[in-house]
Amino acid sequence: MLKRLPFLCAALLALAACSHDSDTGSSTKPAAPTASSSAATTPAATSSTAPASTTTATAPATSSSATPAAAGTAAAPTETTPAAAAAPFVDNGKWVAGKNYFVIDPAQPTSHPGKIEVTEVFSYACPACNSFHSTADQIAKSLPPNAVMNYLAASFRPDENWPVFQRAFYAAQALGVVNKTHDAMFDAAWKTGELSTYDLNAGKPKPKDAWPTIDDIAKFYAKYGVDPKEFVGIANSFSINTQMKRADELMKAYGVDSTPTMIIDGKYRFTATSAGGYAQSIELTQWLVAKEAAGK
Repeated sequence: MLKRLPFLCAALLALAACSHDSDTGSSTKPAAPTASSSAATTPAATSSTAPASTTTATAPATSSSATPAAAGTAAAPTETTPAAAAAPFVDNGKWVAGKNYFVIDPAQPTSHPGKIEVTEVFSYACPACNSFHSTADQIAKSLPPNAVMNYLAASFRPDENWPVFQRAFYAAQALGVVNKTHDAMFDAAWKTGELSTYDLNAGKPKPKDAWPTIDDIAKFYAKYGVDPKEFVGIANSFSINTQMKRADELMKAYGVDSTPTMIIDGKYRFTATSAGGYAQSIELTQWLVAKEAAGK
């Protein structure tokens, strides 16, 4: 039984909720595409308590009426694949505003004029984002030519070292290596443990003095041709600090309170839980993109 404990802990991590509120509770888990995964979100912390539940707060209305400048979100870090054909918009009543998805009011500016922007709000340190990662990849590959996939790195769980991963993401974006490193960063945090804030065997956060630093992450990026000193310099630059601040402001304007959260063209927000599961998240993304393209 003891030998099985690490595997049980790892499974619980994949289901952990990550939101602004780290209090626990109970909620129904939506259907997932496989028996080993579940649609969970990671709530943002208000304390240093580590995530230990599978609960997800229902997505609220936008928490800010201000319209900040769009943060520098990165285009999909995936290999180029043939774009899917745009689906016609058909409203058969399956997807309900206020239940499956939420209207962002006011709508927020996007950073890709002429394209419908599909953004995943995520963190490399988020267990639920790691679980959702393959679904996010499927969403990116399913988008029609009139849409583009973006990523917005979150920092609202400093109790789990998220800010350093947010800083690393924007530094990698500035250096043009996100396409090569996005998947590898998730693996380093959740498979190999090279950049893990969690003790993957014990299933709980490591002591803070064992958390990966920006210097540790720089050494990781060196595997992809990045000079560690240059990486650290850019990561700590005024430009990256500004991008991080803008990303945080934009997430507040979106009304994001958990990760992963999907944003469609700055106008609609949903989670895998509100959509009903991972497979439904792909379907709802396609439907909202078609809705936006049709001007409905």
